[in-house]
Amino acid sequence: MRHDDRALLDAWGKGDRSAGNNFVARHFDAIYNFFAFKIAEDVSDLVQRTFLGCLEGLPRFRGDCAPRTFLFSIARYELYGHFRKTKRDASYNVLTSSLRDLGPSPTSVLGRRDTAAALVSALESIPLELQVLLELRFWEGMTGPELAVVLDIPVGTVASRTRRALTLLRERLQTGNLSEKLPLDDPGLADWVQARSPYEALLQKKPSGS
Repeated sequence: MRHDDRALLDAWGKGDRSAGNNFVARHFDAIYNFFAFKIAEDVSDLVQRTFLGCLEGLPRFRGDCAPRTFLFSIARYELYGHFRKTKRDASYNVLTSSLRDLGPSPTSVLGRRDTAAALVSALESIPLELQVLLELRFWEGMTGPELAVVLDIPVGTVASRTRRALTLLRERLQTGNLSEKLPLDDPGLADWVQARSPYEALLQKKPSGS
């Protein structure tokens, strides 16, 4: 249960370093995965910036979402800022540019040909914003309202973007190296994706978050 996340966050904001360490340890793996799945360098720096941004952003945190949701909204901001700074490409747009457009990722260079690798390859070829949506929806278990907060979009837009993301993902999977049949409908595809998180299979060993 995460019911005491807010208490940890409030205590951290008041200078309780132990509470801060507990909050970081609780969410470290998820935030690390979020970055390490997409970039090869500066992962630790971005993780640190995310937790620091969470602490610095406490004055504007009104408690209308879970601390974890607030934390991922900062992680998304840091990720997009990283690409804006490193790519310096005026055509870069998270709604149209995929991770593959931005260069080799830590997962795409592994050369694997199993289902996890095919799924990763498909994810990396759809717009980055849609990739983030699918990851948070299926492997972090976020709800529509939580995704709306993280992506900074109306709740009603989440469903339409999810449908678009699944449509594009299906197209990429069908033209990739996948050896198994895909479900024919979106709910079936959603279940298929949710059951096949590539995080553990493809990420390098993480440093300790404690």
